[in-house]
Amino acid sequence: MIALAALLGLTLAAQEPAAAPPPPTLKAPQQPIPYSHKKHLAMGLKCQGCHTNPDPGEMMGIPETKVCMGCHTSVKTDSPHIQKLSSFAKEGRDVPWIRIYQIPSYVFFSHKAHVEAGAKCETCHGPVAQREALARETDISMGGCMDCHRRNKANMSCNYCHEPR
Repeated sequence: MIALAALLGLTLAAQEPAAAPPPPTLKAPQQPIPYSHKKHLAMGLKCQGCHTNPDPGEMMGIPETKVCMGCHTSVKTDSPHIQKLSSFAKEGRDVPWIRIYQIPSYVFFSHKAHVEAGAKCETCHGPVAQREALARETDISMGGCMDCHRRNKANMSCNYCHEPR
């Protein structure tokens, strides 16, 4: 057993180093345009209305500028922030949002599978509907994901989330 652990340690050490996700923090990054999920969700918008999940449904998208402009061509047009948004749209550019959550490339993660299993946006992203600005609030490290899988009796095998080498 010790030899197997040593072998695994050597095998893991020989692989290219991969950065783990940063730990949860309550400090929101400075976004290029202030955006309040709290305000938008209180008006009745739904996560999936802006964050699309195109087939095959593995990744939720960060909204394109034209999605925001669907409302903001006529809503709050006198706001300097909306004018900045409008300038991105006129230039055909997406807002360079700073990602809050990013799964490492060596992990397979499917939003579709998690939603179908009953996970809500808040499960992984925290109480978004209560936030003026988003910060990393939940633990999306391997340990955090495994804790969630244990609590929800989900598959715990390595190959469920990691591609075999």
